[in-house]
Amino acid sequence: MEVCPPAIEIRRAAQAALRLQDPDEKMKAVAAIDPAWPLDVGLNLTAELGRPANPQLVHPRHVPSRGVGEAVGRGMLLHALAHIEFNAINLALDAVVRFAGLPAQFYLDWLGVAKEEAYHHGLLCQRMADYDVVYGQYPAHDGLWQMAEKTAGSLLARLALVPRLLEARGLDVSPAIRNKLASAGDMASAEVLDIILRDEIGHVAIGNKWFNHQCEVQGLQAIEAFEDCLQRYLAPQPRSPFNFEARAQAGFSEDELAWLMQLEVAQTGQSGHNGA
Repeated sequence: MEVCPPAIEIRRAAQAALRLQDPDEKMKAVAAIDPAWPLDVGLNLTAELGRPANPQLVHPRHVPSRGVGEAVGRGMLLHALAHIEFNAINLALDAVVRFAGLPAQFYLDWLGVAKEEAYHHGLLCQRMADYDVVYGQYPAHDGLWQMAEKTAGSLLARLALVPRLLEARGLDVSPAIRNKLASAGDMASAEVLDIILRDEIGHVAIGNKWFNHQCEVQGLQAIEAFEDCLQRYLAPQPRSPFNFEARAQAGFSEDELAWLMQLEVAQTGQSGHNGA
């Protein structure tokens, strides 16, 4: 008979999972956290990141890549995606641990995100295994976590610049990556990208939900607050092409989509609700 893990406070369990360095242990710890466990929203906890010694973290231009027409190139691409998903596990856990005093649903939402990101990381690691690649084998960049560190003191900025900027960028580029893998004959990996895109729409939607909540609490307008965060934290502007369909599903308002369309016109001289 399987023994259920003892009920402990959710945010303390997330803190313990965040500290773990081994990816497999981290994924198991996240999977074991039960949303029915006690939740203390008022706890002031220290968010301490744990991650393995590898992959080596380098500037994005130094991340190795090869064309997906070669098996080695597909393995490298899957490794890069697995690293993004591993960072996303830690980002969701960090949100649960770092920010106190919010509605209970905030913590349950981000716990759910952490569980799905762990699932994605596991799926990608399974695909990597077919290419004889293990996580940590290749250098990787650390842009997601660097933004997390920059926004550690502001929940509004964290929500603006991680889910609404960097992770939303994944909605824009994922279909093209998926199609490249499919064109190279790797339908199994393409199907994993389909799963990830479906779930990431929900994750960005959660970011939008709580960003808008913070704007309401602070009496701010969403677009103006987002632009202010871009400037204040020296973040990159959103880059076209935009996946307007996925972004609409993820909760970007009509005004925000129109703002993005204006950016697209300025950047490319073209506009249109494209799906990639």
